[in-house]
Amino acid sequence: MSVHEDMMATTAFDAYLESKIFSADPVELVQILYRGALEAVGSARRRLREGDVAGRSQEITRAMAILTELMLSVDREAGGPLAHNLIELYDYMQRRLIAAHAEQTEEPLAEVGRLLATLLEGWMHCRPAAEPAEPAEELDAPTPVLAGASSPAYSYVNA
Repeated sequence: MSVHEDMMATTAFDAYLESKIFSADPVELVQILYRGALEAVGSARRRLREGDVAGRSQEITRAMAILTELMLSVDREAGGPLAHNLIELYDYMQRRLIAAHAEQTEEPLAEVGRLLATLLEGWMHCRPAAEPAEPAEELDAPTPVLAGASSPAYSYVNA
């Protein structure tokens, strides 16, 4: 791909992403943020394996910025103890990202990837209040989290 074609593809993708963000409901926005964080963590893992210190640092910084945005978006009043626990989890993930960067090890990155994928999986089952609920018999069946390659979040963890 030529530089011109690469720039056009990037511009087209950026336009698509911007359109998706502006038309997204709050649940979709959270899902987009989780996907972005997962992408950054996966890229940081690849950069670590490649020995690309600057690239790894940039991707860890991107993941931390997304986690900060997620943390700031939590409704502490309406969320009660669940909101508090989610904020604590975001904080824990940020500390693990710092450890991964300082220690130059992959395990903290892998752990954060698994946590993000699990959270994304939960958000994939959320829908805006305006959408009709599924029949009760379908809701009673347990849904495995990260059951395997068919899980929407699974590919991000193993990036």
